[in-house]
Amino acid sequence: MEKGIVLAGNMIVDITYPIERYPAESELTTVTEGIERSVGGLVCNVITDLAKLDAALPLQAVGLIGDDSEGDLVEEQLGRMKNIDMSQVVRIGRSSITIVMNSKENQKRTFFQYRGNNAYFDEKYVNWNCIKGDIFHVGYILLLDALDAKDDMYGTKMARLLKHAQEHGLKTSIDVVTETGNRFVKLVPPALKYTDYCVINESEAQQITGVLLRDSKDRLHPEHMQEALLKMKEMGVSIWAVIHCPEGGFGLDENENYVALPSLKLPKGYIKGSVGAGDAFCAGVLYGAEKKYNLKDAIRLGICAAGASLSEQNATDGMRSVTEVMELEELYGFQIMHK
Repeated sequence: MEKGIVLAGNMIVDITYPIERYPAESELTTVTEGIERSVGGLVCNVITDLAKLDAALPLQAVGLIGDDSEGDLVEEQLGRMKNIDMSQVVRIGRSSITIVMNSKENQKRTFFQYRGNNAYFDEKYVNWNCIKGDIFHVGYILLLDALDAKDDMYGTKMARLLKHAQEHGLKTSIDVVTETGNRFVKLVPPALKYTDYCVINESEAQQITGVLLRDSKDRLHPEHMQEALLKMKEMGVSIWAVIHCPEGGFGLDENENYVALPSLKLPKGYIKGSVGAGDAFCAGVLYGAEKKYNLKDAIRLGICAAGASLSEQNATDGMRSVTEVMELEELYGFQIMHK
């Protein structure tokens, strides 16, 4: 019997502001029509995407939401999907919120994050006797203060949590948040030692491994992807190491076979927002892992899932069933990837 996927960590409400362009400091920009309030964060985004990909897939949420209107929103929206088990979600304190500034000029987004109760989420909120799944996906590293804290034995509390998940028979999976600074090299490597699946973007992979993947002129270096993936494996990732970016998806499987696939060739005007594309890609790859896909097919699903996500402004409205998502490949085809 299929056990499904457990999603643990950040549960956030996103307040998205469409803006004409992102301003320089002290400059003015215009907020346009279409302000939205929606669920966000790793747990809410990925679990919603997975539930839409397959309404029969067992899913379990583990995390904290506030005793406030934002918590009500999360509970109501996730509660609509019958295959999501919310029994391990605790309501306490104030919800975490993220202000998302979504630029119409270049479709890039900028985040202003209020930690709220998510800052206190740690292993004491994980009841291993009640966890039901094959894969334990947790994150975001760098955005969960209690789990990012130092641990004398494992390096970080997150690494300890992942080790305990493996001891309870779960495959582990992580994601990290994109930020500047040097925290990556301190907080991510300890977790990678106890990670089976790692799905991150090119900026995060570059900071973790030190391998140049995107330069100061915003040029991607796909010729360096395999080197970065190998370093992720050397740091501990045991099954799949995967990197995604707007240009495509790249990975090394359990036998270190290399996969590189370009993104979809989407028509002009198709992209309404990119706030959930990374989580959608991750959902596709995790679904492939749960369903025993090979890595190439899992990345293909991830690329199509990200393409579906891009069709709507918020993180999850664009997601569809696996069948509908994969139809995007036939409809639009893949871009040509330039080296």
